[in-house]
This record gives sequence, structure tokens and C-alpha cells, in this order.
Amino acid sequence: MNLRRDVFQAIADPTRRAILLLVATQSMTAGAIAANFDTARPTISKHLHILTECELLEQEQNGREIHYHINAKKMKEVADFIEPFRTMWDDRFNKLEAIMKKHKSGK
Repeated sequence: MNLRRDVFQAIADPTRRAILLLVATQSMTAGAIAANFDTARPTISKHLHILTECELLEQEQNGREIHYHINAKKMKEVADFIEPFRTMWDDRFNKLEAIMKKHKSGK
């Protein structure tokens, strides 16, 4: 059974978010990624599999090693989806701040 995972389900896990941050600036091997965690290497491999399955990471064969790197196109799709919500909440917080300032000044 080939289970296709949801991108947001994948990034809900703090370890997977940490992996994405690690490989955001440079590609890394699974071993180099695993060295940054106090977790068994097979656990990190499972996280890498999920991130790759969701297309957030891409694999590149370099000799005998596989390097993982960010799929910028997929990350942009996620950011584009989230942007309207960020804009909406920024607007709401700005309005709340204006109300609080007005109330604090006594007007």
C-alpha cells in the first residue's frame, strides 16, 4: 500500500521541521542529518522518507551517498497557501493593537 501523506501532516512533527531547517541552506546525507539528533538513525530515515514522499525534500545520488535538499517549489506552494491566513491574522492583530492603544489613551 502506497500511502501519500499530507504536507501539513508532515510539517506538524517538530523533528521533521528541524530536518527542514537543517537542509534549508545545504544538502546533507542521512547520516549528517541524523548526527544532529538524539534519535535512532532508522527513526530519522523514516522522517526523511515522509518528507521525501511529500515532496518537501528531494534526493540526489552523489556516488554512493544520497544527499537530501529542500524542494523550493513545494515549499513555495506551502508558503503561498499559508500567506492569506498570515495576512488575515496580521490585520486582526493590527486592529486589536489600535483598539488597545485607543483604550489605553482614554479616548
